[in-house]
Amino acid sequence: MIELLVATCNTHKTREIQHILGPEFKVRDLGVHPDVPEIRESGTSFQENATLKALAASRQLPALVIADDSGLEVDALGGAPGLYSARYAGTNATDRDKIEKLLRELARVRATDEGRRARFRCVVALARNGDLLGIFEGTVEGRITDTTRGDSGFGYDPIFVPDGFEQTFGELPGEVKNTISHRAKAIRALAGRLRRLEFAD
Repeated sequence: MIELLVATCNTHKTREIQHILGPEFKVRDLGVHPDVPEIRESGTSFQENATLKALAASRQLPALVIADDSGLEVDALGGAPGLYSARYAGTNATDRDKIEKLLRELARVRATDEGRRARFRCVVALARNGDLLGIFEGTVEGRITDTTRGDSGFGYDPIFVPDGFEQTFGELPGEVKNTISHRAKAIRALAGRLRRLEFAD
């Protein structure tokens, strides 16, 4: 079994990664290492932020570490919220707060159907002992709905309909979302590299 530490305290994200990777991997997060300080996302891109978090945690913990940075890019908003998806409505905002702000912004700019085109983007960094071992990316294209639909997933899932589907990520079963999502695509690419690392070791 390959053990992996995710540089996050977001249990939703950890469970999703475990589900995507399957039983040959054991996935933990920083919830089991409360002594590790929060790593500030000071980069100017998803890749920079993922790399910063993975390297910082791997210098402090003897483990294979991954960190992801991901976000939602909406065409009518010039790619916002993008890098600031998690903090779009303020530092302590709830998922509902972020969704409501995004829908208000789309109404303010009178977004057309084309302007409601959007994508989720995910970048995952893999590190060990302060060395960066790889970067893996995934995107999923879709559109933003007028109202929230569904209560599965987290973040902006209830307002994002992936191409080829009529249901939002908030309505789709987890096993479906975890085969087509941006994070699923990045994590599957990561899994191939992890298996090669295990054999190399």
